[in-house]
Order: sequence, then structure tokens, then C-alpha cells
Amino acid sequence: MKLVVIGAGQMGAGIAQVAAQSGHEVVLNDRTQQFLERGIATITKNLNRNVEKGRIDAAGRDAILARIAPTTQLAGLDVDLAIEAATEHLETKLELFRTLDRECAPRAILASNTSSISITLLGGATKRPERVIGMHFMNPVPVMALVEIIRGIATSQETYEFTRDLAVQMGKTPVEVRDFPGFVANRVLMPMINEAIYALYEGVGSAEAIDTVMKLGMNHPMGPLALADFIGLDTCLAIMQVLHEGFGDSKYRPCPLLRQYVAAGWLGKKSGRGFYTYA
Repeated sequence: MKLVVIGAGQMGAGIAQVAAQSGHEVVLNDRTQQFLERGIATITKNLNRNVEKGRIDAAGRDAILARIAPTTQLAGLDVDLAIEAATEHLETKLELFRTLDRECAPRAILASNTSSISITLLGGATKRPERVIGMHFMNPVPVMALVEIIRGIATSQETYEFTRDLAVQMGKTPVEVRDFPGFVANRVLMPMINEAIYALYEGVGSAEAIDTVMKLGMNHPMGPLALADFIGLDTCLAIMQVLHEGFGDSKYRPCPLLRQYVAAGWLGKKSGRGFYTYA
């Protein structure tokens, strides 16, 4: 099977890697050559680590990389599946889905890795809503087993079964969820992170204290503030805004401190500073 992944960032590169590891031909697309080179470098680094640990050999690594073709073009895509992994911004995704609907072969399924945006809304931007679906991978994609499979109101059973079976073939565990804001993963996770930010904002404890309580008291592998830094505070804010607007409930109101950090450009690990400072 041949597929295209749109977005060569952390999520898109990870999706391209697991698809290529599963034997599929992958077109990796992004807006600039620089973004593509960074994505390929991330994939190469991950595969080199697998070689060092004896999970694959050098020939296997090279074969996986050979199945990934980077490009900045989206015209005339002859693929069976497109997976959009662009920034968590509604208008950006809507425009991408209009483009994919125009450029992809009629048989192609259009999937989104969105973590919170309505699949029904994205499908409505196309002329093939029955072939639009959510395929929400977890970060980091090569490590995490879960994939949320989200049907829009018009998504066909055939599209769902194809996507579910592909996730299994990629070595993932698919879970079907309904098309509500945040789905399941982020409807539960993001309010917890937001509440941890409120605890910091109100001076209940330091970032280290809050994260230690959740790690040692709740057996979480990573504290919520460190996790927010890892996800990206801009992404956390975008998801909280989707939840707040989608449900109209004040319990989803983003913490002012989260808004302030994003406004300052303190986006977490990717910017070098968030709730923690990174070298």
C-alpha cells in the first residue's frame, strides 16, 4: 500500500516511520525542505537507536528509509491513504482536507491525526465524507501502542474497517471512539494537565512538587507539567480551547498561566522553555 503523511514534525515523522516499518511505501510531505530534512533526521535517529539495540540490522534500517520519499508537493497524489498530521489548528486542517480531496485519487481514504477537532467537520470540507476518518496516534508514535479511531457522522463501515486493520498491521491497538471534542484521550488528559497548571498558578506547589505528587502518588510515568512541556504548550492550549468551545462548559477554561506561557513563546521542550528549562 502507498500512503502520504502530511506534516514531518514529531507526530508525522513517527507515523511515517511505523508505516514504512510495516512495509508500506510512504510519501512524507511538508511545506519546506528544511522541515522534511528535520523529519527524516528524526526517523534516522530512531532507526539507528533500534540498530544499536539489536532490534533491526543496518540493512533493515536502510530498507525502511528507502520506502520514505520526502516531498514538498501535494499535486496528483496516487495513494490509498492520506494521513494529515499538521498543527492542531482548525483552518489549517480544513484547507488541507480540501486540498487532499482535490489532489488524491478518488479511492483514497483521508485520515486525520487530530487530537481534538471534529472528524465530521473535516469530512464536511470534502466531497468524500464517507472516506474521512480520525486516526489519532499517541506520542511518541514508534513507542506508544494506542490509536484512537474516530468516525465522523458520514464515515462508512468500509473506511472504519480499513483503518482499524491498518492500525493493527502497524503493530498498534485501535480503539473506536465517538466524534466528541477531545475524543477520549484528550478529554481526560488535558483537563488534568490544565488543573495541574492551575495548581502552579495558584501557588499550591512548585512544578517539581506537583509532578512528584502525580508520579509517586498516582504512579504516572511522567508528571503532568513535564508531559505538557513534551506535548507542547501551544498544542495543550489549542486542545483546551476546542474542549471549552465544543462543550461550552467553564470546567474546560484554559488556565491563564497556560495562555501567558504560550503568548511568551514558552512552548515547552521544543522551544527550550516551558514549565521547565531545556538545554
